[in-house]
Amino acid sequence: MANCEQTVRKFGLRRWATCRALWLWPAFPFLAAPLHFAQAQVKLSLSEAVNQALEGNPSLQASRERIVLAQGLRQQAGLIPNPRLILQTENTRPYSPFVFPRDTDNFAYLQQTVETGGKRERRIDAAAANLRRAELEQEVLRRQIAVRVKTAYWAASGAKTVERLLAQDVESFRRIVDYHETRVKEGAMAEVDLIRIRLENERLEISLNYATLEAERARINLFREMGKTDFPEVEFTEPLEPPPAPPVMAVEQALEERAELRLARHMVDQSKAALRLQQSNATPNVDVLFGYKRATGFDSMMGGLQIDLPFTNRNQGNIAAASAEVRVAESMLAATEALVRAEVLAAQRESNIRLRQLGGFFAQMRARADESARIAQAAYREGGADLLRLLDAERLRIETQLLYYRALTEYRQSIVALEAAFGMKP
Repeated sequence: MANCEQTVRKFGLRRWATCRALWLWPAFPFLAAPLHFAQAQVKLSLSEAVNQALEGNPSLQASRERIVLAQGLRQQAGLIPNPRLILQTENTRPYSPFVFPRDTDNFAYLQQTVETGGKRERRIDAAAANLRRAELEQEVLRRQIAVRVKTAYWAASGAKTVERLLAQDVESFRRIVDYHETRVKEGAMAEVDLIRIRLENERLEISLNYATLEAERARINLFREMGKTDFPEVEFTEPLEPPPAPPVMAVEQALEERAELRLARHMVDQSKAALRLQQSNATPNVDVLFGYKRATGFDSMMGGLQIDLPFTNRNQGNIAAASAEVRVAESMLAATEALVRAEVLAAQRESNIRLRQLGGFFAQMRARADESARIAQAAYREGGADLLRLLDAERLRIETQLLYYRALTEYRQSIVALEAAFGMKP
């Protein structure tokens, strides 16, 4: 331990535990601590990622504008038709004898369309249904964006963890190579064993390159799902461990909470409102006329009614199309309900199976792999095992560790899928 500070300066370390491991290196080289340190990065939690995505996503901005559009159409639907002012002159002739006030017929009257069959109320109902649909579609979009961001967050966090673990193993194996190179130079070890160690180190470095590429892809995908155009280096503050328990909710309650189902039910109501509007449009409107008339020098009042006669056009085509839309919406509702039930049951089963794997199978597997590596290290140090067996034990330990964190990442993503299946708010 006297040379601890010199060792720290030599390798650029910052921790006493790492220094102690390096001091024990000649006797037990596999105790070397990792030397991989992350640079300063932007910290990002899961909730921050979701909030940033919901605040600045262009798709959500478009959905807000669609709501404004529907609000304008709802306002327009409640307006009554404007009255029409009609000024009319008849019997004007260009030849004499002609006196305009005496020889012409002059009309000035108002014409007002009176909507029948409850058209205005049905029109308001249809426009309100369109507005509600736009609001529900925005809610569905918000939840979909949140699910995609959460899934991408855990994928990026897990990929970064795997990269970090592999980087630590690469650093350790580099020191193993250095240690055995010294032994070969001293004649205490065969060069063929050194070649095997170098090959294992190169294999680990290739695995690290693949892990780095995967981490970069996952990080870029996360920011893309967040609606960002820049992709900075990030430190994920949400820990993968410990794995949380999956949420519990009854299937019927999930059916009530899912925004997709509420949208499907509303689309049935919307199609029925559109059908009622088309049925009311089959009733002809009445135009009421009232005004002033001057004919042959006499002033008088005038009035009248104008009614379309529904002999051929009774809006039957639009009514038939609206009736079909109702049947389509009802079929889509049944299909959506069946899909949601299947998603809930599948998500529940997946999360439970993955949690049992992490708590039982992987716990035993990791313990056995660590114990196997420890025994192989001790036997190799005492000369009771060859190098190949030691490398196999180390490889198994590393692969088990990486498999565990990948499984942990997939479990976190299954929790996100389960929350989405339950219809939980982001």
